[in-house]
Amino acid sequence: MEPLRARSRPSCGRNAATTSWKSSPADRERRRNLAALALHAMPRLAQQYPTQLPLTLRRRTAVPLQQQIVEQIRQLVLREVLTPGARIPSTRALAEQLDVSRNTVAIAYELLTAEGLIEVHPARGTSVSRRLPKAFAPAPSGVASKARAAERLRPAVPVRMPALALRAPDGALLYDFRLGQVDDALFPERSFRQLFARRLEATLEPLARYGDPAGLEALRVAIADHLRRARGIRCSPDRVVVVAGCQEGLNLIARVLLSPGMDVVVENPCYQGAASVFESHGARLISAPVDEEGVCVAALSDVRATLAYVTPSHQFPLGFTLSLARRLELLDWASRTGAYVIEDDYDSDFRYEGSPLLALQALDSQSSVIYLGTFSKSIGAGLRLGYAVFPESLAAAAVAAKSIMNNGHPMLDQAVVAEFLASGAFDRHLRRLRHQYLSRRDCLLRQIERYFGPCRVDGIEGGMHVAWRLPEGAPTARVVQQLALQQRVGIYSLEAAPVHAEGSVLASDSTVFLGYPCLAPERIERAMAMVAETVKVGAPHCPRGATMRCKMDV
Repeated sequence: MEPLRARSRPSCGRNAATTSWKSSPADRERRRNLAALALHAMPRLAQQYPTQLPLTLRRRTAVPLQQQIVEQIRQLVLREVLTPGARIPSTRALAEQLDVSRNTVAIAYELLTAEGLIEVHPARGTSVSRRLPKAFAPAPSGVASKARAAERLRPAVPVRMPALALRAPDGALLYDFRLGQVDDALFPERSFRQLFARRLEATLEPLARYGDPAGLEALRVAIADHLRRARGIRCSPDRVVVVAGCQEGLNLIARVLLSPGMDVVVENPCYQGAASVFESHGARLISAPVDEEGVCVAALSDVRATLAYVTPSHQFPLGFTLSLARRLELLDWASRTGAYVIEDDYDSDFRYEGSPLLALQALDSQSSVIYLGTFSKSIGAGLRLGYAVFPESLAAAAVAAKSIMNNGHPMLDQAVVAEFLASGAFDRHLRRLRHQYLSRRDCLLRQIERYFGPCRVDGIEGGMHVAWRLPEGAPTARVVQQLALQQRVGIYSLEAAPVHAEGSVLASDSTVFLGYPCLAPERIERAMAMVAETVKVGAPHCPRGATMRCKMDV
């Protein structure tokens, strides 16, 4: 096979060099279809190439070697390790593997052929029979064995999973206001193609070696520089640990600091993924209420906790920004109690109105804050790259814990993202995204007012979703969600969002959460028209709907 190298393309005019990297929506759809076909073909491809069989022969026994081969291949078929049609090695290949004579394997294959377990084709070689004898059909698991397994297997982690997306009763959604979902059409495809090609042409040597568990140094340097300029955080690259998104960052922090029985403060409501991580490490969750200024720090006056998890830039999911006074109050509480504060800055790259407040870690003089950031929202979730910035006193322990979890992340991906940041392309990409997302946010706000009149919408200053308070007289958020689903439109009540909440939560019955970056303005217009129409039809049948009137006559 020839080595992988960048191939020159024939010129088709003066713009050929620049247009060769462009990709239309049709091209992207074609590539997705080809990838799907390749995945579909993988099981059949695997059957075409026989692999070594897991057979072990005992030479100091009275059982003949050929009989041992027969019995072990029988067991592989019974256990469905070898499936009908699967290729198995030739007599020569298996004899070499087992260090026996070819005649021994040939006799074993003749016995298996006589039993109907394998078949030999001169052109295709030897394979498991496509129609196995009834005696070799896999037996269903018994009820008793299932009951014993249920008693024995007890998961140590919570079985709740963060909700990802709704599904319409009759299939996929036409329009989905899913929280945290970006528009894949805005992925910086041209830049990444060029950067990947450049890296592959330069050297492949780093791909053959283990990397630093903390992450590629060039990427950590670029992240530290970006945080200094964008969030006011001054940190050395030694304090930065590259992680597979915020979720792994949370797991890393929990591994470093948590033991069963420790207390962790979380906002109420908060991100379900964070609550699940802390609970899986045996922590007790202490819920702190949230109002228009963010987490209510006054409620923590008598609390002694190991960690406090907050989303100060754009509270998830209510959308509030933690005020400067509350930020200073929270840092003072952490300093007095010895707690660490996890600052999850999941979507702070997107600010549309006014200047963003300094990050908590930028205000922290007592080394109390662990900062979490991600490229999932700004570049793409498929990269699985994010970062955690630890206080200097925790950095070495974090890297040691990271080495236990894994030996770092794909070097090529890290190198490409490092150059993407260092070259200034990331800043240009963010400006483009902010412009696009602002237009989509404005379109959504116009449609809400158009069909429902003046409404309260929180979280509009930045981020990637808003919290829409339904107008007086409207059905509950859950009912509106179900009505929209009937039209194959996904909007999210508190119960359907990836949210952990306890007890009474601010305006939970009347708040709908809408993520807008993944929908172009014209799609937002059509989706909200459908929501308005379905609510207008469904409202008279709902307890709170009698006085609700949608402005459908505009």
